[in-house]
Amino acid sequence: MSDVIERLPQDRLIAEFSVWSADLLNLSGELMRIAPHADLLHIDVADGHFAPAMLFFPDLVAAISKSSAVPIHVHLMCADHILLQQAQQFAEAGANIISVHAENGAAVGPVFDLLESKGIAKGIVLNVTTPVSAAEAFVPRVDMFTLLGTAIGVKGQNLNEQAPARLQEAQRMIKREGRRIVLAADGGIREHTVPVLRKAGAETVVLGSLAFNAPDLPARMQWLASL
Repeated sequence: MSDVIERLPQDRLIAEFSVWSADLLNLSGELMRIAPHADLLHIDVADGHFAPAMLFFPDLVAAISKSSAVPIHVHLMCADHILLQQAQQFAEAGANIISVHAENGAAVGPVFDLLESKGIAKGIVLNVTTPVSAAEAFVPRVDMFTLLGTAIGVKGQNLNEQAPARLQEAQRMIKREGRRIVLAADGGIREHTVPVLRKAGAETVVLGSLAFNAPDLPARMQWLASL
């Protein structure tokens, strides 16, 4: 298995940058700008059905993996019948972690089997309205557990008020496993919400405009690391 999870910091908030929030017309420059600060690159993949957005594609991941040393976390938001195919393509493109949704149900197992065979870390994601207990059957196999704090595939929303309590419930589930599973918060990431999510147990938050639009990125990252 890849040691990508073991190499992630444990003494501070993991810096996970969402490519969706970068200046896509200057993506190469953006990747260079964040490289000194990023622990993970977060790449959302949506098919326009499971989630309303349509983004991103394997060739982009392949290009990034060749030009950046930062590990890539692919978040698949895809319909059940294409999930395995998409996981295969992004695995071949160079993803280091691939996360799928618990809402995909029976389609998740074959994806996890594939990722295990390729030494790629596995993640599970929950929509904001899905009970945390829905992930319980998958947690024994995962390396990362992400809770969405806003509606899936839509940018710029406010954090759901239940997000901290949901993180705490997920953290209790992880502790029962007795090994490292990275707990992540995605959506509604703002300057006033990050301390709350961190206190609730998040090891990483998916950084969008909070990082990419920061007037002083090194200072913003220093603040995040202090939480």
